[in-house]
Amino acid sequence: MNRSLSTSRLLIATATIALGMTACAAALTKPEGADLAREKLTRLQADPKLASRAPVAIKDAETAVVAAEVPRKADEEARHLVIMADRKVDIAVARAQSRLAEDERDALSKQREGARLEARTREADSARDDAATARSQADIARSEAIAARVDTAAALSEAAALQAQMAALNAKETDRGMVVTLGDVLFATGQSDLKGGAASNLGKLSAFLNTYTDRTVLIEGHTDSVGAAVFNLALSQRRADAVKSFLMAQGVDANRLMAAGMGEGVPVASNDNATGRQQNRRVEVIISNTVASAQ
Repeated sequence: MNRSLSTSRLLIATATIALGMTACAAALTKPEGADLAREKLTRLQADPKLASRAPVAIKDAETAVVAAEVPRKADEEARHLVIMADRKVDIAVARAQSRLAEDERDALSKQREGARLEARTREADSARDDAATARSQADIARSEAIAARVDTAAALSEAAALQAQMAALNAKETDRGMVVTLGDVLFATGQSDLKGGAASNLGKLSAFLNTYTDRTVLIEGHTDSVGAAVFNLALSQRRADAVKSFLMAQGVDANRLMAAGMGEGVPVASNDNATGRQQNRRVEVIISNTVASAQ
C-alpha cells in the first residue's frame, strides 16, 4: 500500500515538472528585431538587380537570420544574434549594391568603348570613301585629259587637212570667208556653158564642199566691161548659175548654194588692157566659216 502511494506521488511530481517545463518553453518567443532583419533580407532576395549578386554574403545573412529567429531564454544571446543577423544582412546588401555598381560601370565602359570603336569605324569608312572618290575623280580627270588630247589632235588634223585643201584650191582667206577665184578658163568668150576642162577645176571645189558640209557658198559671176552692161550682168548670172548647177550635180545641197551675177561692176583690175580684162572675167566662190574652222 505504501509502495503504491510512493509511486503515485513520483508520477505526479514528474508530471508537474514536465508541465512546468512545457509552460516555460511555450512562453519563449521570437527575439525582438528578428522580424526586421528578415524583412530586410526578404527585400534583398526579391530585388532582381541585387538578388543574384553577392551570393555568399546573402547565404551568410540567411543563416544568421534563421539563427536569430530561434526563441532563446538568454536575452543577451538573443539580442547578440539579432544584431549579428542585421549586420550580415546589411553587409549582403552593401556587397550586392557594390557589385551592381561595378557591373553598371563595366557596362558603361563597354558601351563607351563600343561607341569609340563605331566612331573609328565610321571614320575609316569615310576615309576609304573619300579615297575612292578621289581616285574616281582622278580617273575621270585623266579620261577627260586623254579625250581632250584626242579632240585636240583631231582638230589639228582637221585643220591641217583643211589648210591643205585650201592650198589646193588656191583659196584666200578674207573677211567674207574663204574665196576661191576661178578664172575665165571655165567659159568661152561670151558663153555661159562650162568648158570640157572645167570639171577638173570644179571637182576639187565640190569634193571640199562634200567634206565640210556645214559650209555655205556664195557664187559670184564677174565680167569685163566689154559689151553692154546689161548683157554682162545677165552673162555673169548665167555663169554663176552654171557653177552652181555643176556643184549640185556633184552632190552639194542646193540649200547651201547661192548664185549672184555681179556683171562688170566689181572689177579687180583695169579693163583698159587685155590682162586686166582677163582678170575681171572670173567666178568667185565665197565659202563661209573657213577662217574660224581652220584655226
